[in-house]
Amino acid sequence: MIYLDYQATTPLAPEARAAMLPWLTGPEAPGFANPHSPHRAGRAATAAVEVAREQVAALLPPGGRVVFTSGATEAINLAIIGSGARRLAVSAIEHAAVLDTARFIDPEVAVLPVDGAGLVDPDVAIPQGIDLVAVMQVNNEIGTVQPVEALARRAKDMGALFLCDAVQGAGKISAPENADFIAISAHKMYGPKGIGALWVRDGVPLSPLIHGGGQEGGLRSGTLSPALCAGFGVAAALCTSLSESDRDHVDRLWTKAQALFAGWTLNGSADARWRGNLNLRLPGLDVGRLLSECRMIAFSAGSACASGSGRPSHVLRALGLSDRDSKSAIRIGYGRYTGDDELEQAAAAINAAARAQGVI
Repeated sequence: MIYLDYQATTPLAPEARAAMLPWLTGPEAPGFANPHSPHRAGRAATAAVEVAREQVAALLPPGGRVVFTSGATEAINLAIIGSGARRLAVSAIEHAAVLDTARFIDPEVAVLPVDGAGLVDPDVAIPQGIDLVAVMQVNNEIGTVQPVEALARRAKDMGALFLCDAVQGAGKISAPENADFIAISAHKMYGPKGIGALWVRDGVPLSPLIHGGGQEGGLRSGTLSPALCAGFGVAAALCTSLSESDRDHVDRLWTKAQALFAGWTLNGSADARWRGNLNLRLPGLDVGRLLSECRMIAFSAGSACASGSGRPSHVLRALGLSDRDSKSAIRIGYGRYTGDDELEQAAAAINAAARAQGVI
């Protein structure tokens, strides 16, 4: 299997797995202890959680705190609902975790359009009276990098809070400095599934969604997993130490991919983009057939979070593509552990399958 679906999830870094294992052992080595217990084993687990919190916080701006959650979806819900915002504005290409939560709070949510390149204009019209603006840093389907710093400043000038879904950007590009909330997820940065975090700017009020034991500073009750925290922390630390080599590797693969997929049309900006995302289309392509004929390659027809819905991508439709063109697109994602030979083999197989359909 050649894995090219890094936007859906990344492989678990071996170093992150090694950091998790001691906290899964027992009973001879009580790494399984509850980090909220006062005994020695519990205190050791607490220390591991706090080390991980510092490692994750190093990816985020100063002047805020990291609240561990079950993932970015919970973090986004905590920010939107917990902020008490009632009138919201979100970009047209947000992840469903933002769009659906915003509509739950504000059925008349203001939707900020994108241009044909998949970018929000920094000067886009934002209605007055908005309490919270949400714009993602890197789009999960097309990889476009949004002008979140400028949009966050505009939100602040309007007296609104700013939420940034930084799931696809965290550990790859710098975190937005002007946000009030930043949501991230471990499994999109070579960490384990089942854990994420919400960064909350100091002084920004927030109410909990989950009530019970008052863990995470009263913002997220429930027993934390030291193993998941440790894996998340080490994954974050690796993103810091390997940032330059990771970026160079992805840039090299991006250059190679341009030649390998000549003749395909790129969806989204080629410049304002995370280059580990390749969203491509061919007129008339039967994507379902392509996926079936390339079963030994893991790639996507869109967001894994919305797979199986049968609906055209709301992201591609927001770019102005027709439903027909939207359904002729594939998404290829690569990163730290992708080899040049894997990309070459995958491209050969995908192109051969497309030629068999007569669309190349």
